[in-house]
Amino acid sequence: MAYLNAEERAKLVNELKTLKFNQAKGKVRGLDPKGRLVYFRNSQGVGRWMTRFELPTLGIRVTLVESHKDATHGNKIKSEFDMTEVIAEALPGNNT
Repeated sequence: MAYLNAEERAKLVNELKTLKFNQAKGKVRGLDPKGRLVYFRNSQGVGRWMTRFELPTLGIRVTLVESHKDATHGNKIKSEFDMTEVIAEALPGNNT
């Protein structure tokens, strides 16, 4: 399988933006059998939670960025995450 070029990465980003987080996560996991989850909902900044996948066969790194807010439902506090951004960048060996 060939590495994805910039145009194909942009197409993938636009496709993933339309999906919910779990759907996007499942889509990314199914793209590359050698792919791996780098980190899951890691807080890299205030209000930004990131999930990153490396797909070495495709030569890309996909990051799903979510925003977080707490919602109260009766006496319970529930965390709600909304996917706000998708980043697809080339791995160091991908020169396309």
